[in-house]
Amino acid sequence: MADLRGTIAGIKSPNPFWLASAPPTDKEYNIVRAFKAGWGGVVWKTLGEDPPVVNVSSRYGALLDSNRTMIGFNNIELITDRPLEVNLREIAAVKKAWPDRAVVVSLMAVMTEEAWAGLARRVEPTGADGLELNFGCPHGMCERGMGSAIGQVPEMVEQVTRWVKNATRLPVIVKLTPNITNVLWSAEAAKRGGADAVSLINTINSIASVDLDAMAPTPTVGGKGTHGGYCGPAVKPIALNMVAEIARNPDTRGLPISGIGGIGTWRDAAEFLALGCGSVQVCTAAMTYGFRIVEDMIDGLSAWMDEKGYRTLADFQGRAVPNVVNWNDLNMNFVTKARIDKDLCIDCGRCHIACEDTSHQAIRILPGDGKRLFEVVDEECVGCNLCAHVCPVPDCITMHEQETGRPYLTWPEHPQNPARIQPPKAAE
Repeated sequence: MADLRGTIAGIKSPNPFWLASAPPTDKEYNIVRAFKAGWGGVVWKTLGEDPPVVNVSSRYGALLDSNRTMIGFNNIELITDRPLEVNLREIAAVKKAWPDRAVVVSLMAVMTEEAWAGLARRVEPTGADGLELNFGCPHGMCERGMGSAIGQVPEMVEQVTRWVKNATRLPVIVKLTPNITNVLWSAEAAKRGGADAVSLINTINSIASVDLDAMAPTPTVGGKGTHGGYCGPAVKPIALNMVAEIARNPDTRGLPISGIGGIGTWRDAAEFLALGCGSVQVCTAAMTYGFRIVEDMIDGLSAWMDEKGYRTLADFQGRAVPNVVNWNDLNMNFVTKARIDKDLCIDCGRCHIACEDTSHQAIRILPGDGKRLFEVVDEECVGCNLCAHVCPVPDCITMHEQETGRPYLTWPEHPQNPARIQPPKAAE
C-alpha cells in the first residue's frame, strides 16, 4: 500500500491533506473532529493582536451551476474573532493530544517588527509545528494595511518574513496573494527573506454576484455589499499555474510549496503534488461536504499511487514540472484529430453545433438508421478539442495523435516566424 506520509519545510504529517486557514480551523473543537476524520494537518485560522476583530453578518456568497453544485465560493469573513489567549491555549492542547499531526498557525499583523515578532514568539511555546504568514487576505484586513496590502509589495513580503525568521525557530511558510501581476515577485521576495516554504493561492478579489432585488453585491449586509475572497473549484486552474511558475522558475526552484485552491478530490491533490507541492490545503470542499471527504481523498490517492507503482509521494512529486514550458517551446509539428465513437454517441449534436458555429466546420452530419451520425472531417479538423469538451458522454470523442514524420519544431525555429532563429551555416 502507498505511503502517504510527507514532509514540507521540516513539518511532518501522516498524509498531505491539510485544512487551510479558514472557518474550519477556527477552534479546538473543529480541529479535533478533523483529525478524527483523518486530516494530516491544519493551518489554524489566522491569529492577530488583541483586541480581536469584529465580523459581520452575513459572510458568504457563492457561484452555483444549474444543479446547485458549488463552483466558486466568496467570503468577507476576517481573521479569528476569538481572543488570542484562547487560541494559544487550544493550539497547545491540540498539539499535545495529536503529536503526529501537522499544526501550523497562521498569523497577520500590522507592518511593524514588534507586532509580527511578538505574535511569533507567543505561538512558539504552544508546540506548533510552524507558522504561516497571511499576506493574502484581499478584504477587510487589507484596508487596515494587512493581508494583501503587504503581499502585493515584494519589499514588505521580504521584510516581514525576515522579521519573523529572526524571532522564532519555527519553520515559516509565506502565504502568497494571487492578486498581483506576477506571483514570482512575492515568491522571490519570500525566499530572500528566508522563508522555509510558500503556500498558494490565497483567495482572489471578487464579487460573486449581485442581488437584483437589493441591488447590492452578495453577501448583502443591511442592503450593502463589498468585494470578498473567491475560492473553490473555479480557482484551481489559476492556482495550478501559479504553483507551476514558482516550481519552474530558476530563482525559486526547490522552494517547498503547499498548494491551495479548488482542491476537492484526490485527483486535484495529485495534480498539485505533480507540480511540486509537498502538501495541499483544503477549505471550500470541507465547508461544502464536511470533514469526512478526506477519507475519499486518502483512499483515492493511495489507490492511484498503487496502480501507477508510486510507493511514496516523492516518487511523483514535481514530475510534471519539466513538461511545463513556454508557448514558444511547444512542438508546432504535433498534430491531433478528433474521433467520434458512433456506438457511444447519443445524437445530441452538441459537437456539431459547437464546431459549426464557433470553430472550424469539421464535423458533418451523416444519415443513419434511426438517428444522425456525426463524422470528423480530417482536412478541416485543427485538433482544438472543443468537441471533446462539450460532449456530455465520457470518451465518446477522443483525440488521436497523427504521425507526421516531421521533427520537433518550435515557433522560434518555424519558417513562418519573421524573427526565425536561423540554423548555423555549414562550414565551407
